[in-house]
Amino acid sequence: MGLKLNRYTNKDTWIALGILPGYYFFLNYMLFGKLYIQRLDIFVGASIITTLIWTPAFFLHAVPAVYLRKRFPKVRQTWMRMVMALFIHILMSSSAIIFLFYFYDWIHFPHYVFDSNQLFWAIVFGTIGNVIANIVHESVYTFEKWSQTISETEKLKKANLQSQLDSLKQQVNPHFLFNSLNTLSSLIDEDTEKAELFIEELSSVYRYLLQTNENALTSLRDELTFIESYFHLLKTRYGNGIDLDVRIGDGFQDAQLPPLTLQMLVENAVKHNIILADQPLQIRIETIDGGRLTVSNNVQLKNLRVASNGVGLANIATKYQLLGQGGLEILNTDTRFCVTLPLMTN
Repeated sequence: MGLKLNRYTNKDTWIALGILPGYYFFLNYMLFGKLYIQRLDIFVGASIITTLIWTPAFFLHAVPAVYLRKRFPKVRQTWMRMVMALFIHILMSSSAIIFLFYFYDWIHFPHYVFDSNQLFWAIVFGTIGNVIANIVHESVYTFEKWSQTISETEKLKKANLQSQLDSLKQQVNPHFLFNSLNTLSSLIDEDTEKAELFIEELSSVYRYLLQTNENALTSLRDELTFIESYFHLLKTRYGNGIDLDVRIGDGFQDAQLPPLTLQMLVENAVKHNIILADQPLQIRIETIDGGRLTVSNNVQLKNLRVASNGVGLANIATKYQLLGQGGLEILNTDTRFCVTLPLMTN
């Protein structure tokens, strides 16, 4: 699952803006002592110069912080990330403080006297400030990461529950079962051998449906075996009105995908299109470059549109996103409907 909390957020920016005024006052007081608050000319001039120098230097601290969040993004890596960030930030802030002390001396700022002892304590207190700032930033980041993980987990649970519900609906779908039994009834009178084969394939379909929720992923081989049984039922019912073309490249049989993915896509094609002997519905399942699978069909929409809320496609898309595999690619033209999805390898 690819969480993307690896950059400075708005909260980080607000924390920085809240900390900066304290830094400005602290640095200027270390540079000028009581003169900073006693003389208006020194207060205004030093505040402007320190702000112009320290602000960009302070926000440059975000560069290593963002890199470390990308390099070590996990919650269990918090201590490693924080220690490395702290070391880098201390070096950066110490360099900026040293520059400020020498810069005021170089420009001969009025009433400024370079004091190495003050420089030392400025670096010490700056280091303490870095520790506090890093703890605050990391606490916020870790909390947001934890919150996002909880949110993604809840989404995954919801998707799994929806998948189980969809599967359960398919298992007891009266329309599907009614059509299958009608077909079987006709076969018993016409051809007992075909009827026996139909019963075997129907049993295979329901066996797979009953077992499919045990795992989040299944192999392409198992999905294709299931689709052969499922398509046999469709072929027996529609005859020459439907055709399935499967073209799977070498090495893809063990690739994985969410169970019932192919069944949902085939069912979607059957649900929305005309199926006649002189207007056959042609469904193709094939692998393409990049380890992806496409399921496509010619478009010949029914005159009476079938009510659809898009739950099937949305459910598949959600599963892939939560598995960190990105979304589906859907191509819908006047003549062809195609869904492309990634295959996962061990």
